[in-house]
Amino acid sequence: MQAKKKVHPTEKVKLHIRNQHREKYDFELLTESSPELKKFVKENDFGNFTIDFFDPEAVKSLNKALLQHYYGMTDWSIPTDYLCPPIPGRADYIHHIADLLADSRTGKSEGEVPMGKKIKCLDIGIGANAVYPIIGRSEYQWSFIGSDVDPIAIESANRLVKANAVLKGNVDVRLQTNTAHVFEGIIQPEDLIDLTICNPPFHASQEAAAAGTMRKLSNLKQEKATSAVLNFGGQPNELWCEGGEAGFVERMIRESKQFASNCFWFSTLISKESNLKNAGRVLRSVDVLEVKILPMAQGNKTSRILAWTFLTKEEQAKWMKQRWK
Repeated sequence: MQAKKKVHPTEKVKLHIRNQHREKYDFELLTESSPELKKFVKENDFGNFTIDFFDPEAVKSLNKALLQHYYGMTDWSIPTDYLCPPIPGRADYIHHIADLLADSRTGKSEGEVPMGKKIKCLDIGIGANAVYPIIGRSEYQWSFIGSDVDPIAIESANRLVKANAVLKGNVDVRLQTNTAHVFEGIIQPEDLIDLTICNPPFHASQEAAAAGTMRKLSNLKQEKATSAVLNFGGQPNELWCEGGEAGFVERMIRESKQFASNCFWFSTLISKESNLKNAGRVLRSVDVLEVKILPMAQGNKTSRILAWTFLTKEEQAKWMKQRWK
């Protein structure tokens, strides 16, 4: 006897209103865009079509289908064991940061988002997947600089840029050769950047990253996990760093002052709310002039974007007049 079909909400209302993934995945449409996904799609005990989200290959195939169907990618793949990030959450960051630009321009978030190639975004940690530039290019036609400390990730991102019309000529991929720096060595004196984005490593050690993964898997499976199988993949530098998220964000904030006149808005994702207190202290110590906290949510997970600028209101107005036409 078949289990009673589980009723899912028709809309993920916590996602940004412009996020194309508010409705549940339409696997019929996705398999049309990417036929290779079909072999991973199965009907579950409740009569719903889904994939096994614990299978890294199934997750990678779903991401490929989403990027092809919604964002104009024709060729997307990543090296084995590199991060394959959930697309809806990455799209939410792009839409919320777009609202920040609209708010800066008009004083209200429902204002017009600055669009086009002249708007430049720096993605700290572009990864092998280049997901943020893919979404930002497709949704708002922004141009991107993407940095990473991993030469293999850089090689993969460059391949994606060259292979896809939506990215070609609009994404400049740069290797960060000094892991002690975030912006230095990446932002050049002549660069004018409208916003920076970053999804910093969360954990402070490889052991903590593995333990966190096992807790996540145990919660999802509702049973104790015995090994940390990364369904979304991830290299060490993508998952952990010295000081974890709090330490990385502190280093980013302190270094951002050096490039105060090169960038309008600096921003980063903050996964752990308790890290905001230390970030606020560091922001005050470097004399930022304006700080914004943008709440985000996806399912039961909540996070936020922390954004800051060193520009005065007069400098902001001049910047927008010259660049956001």
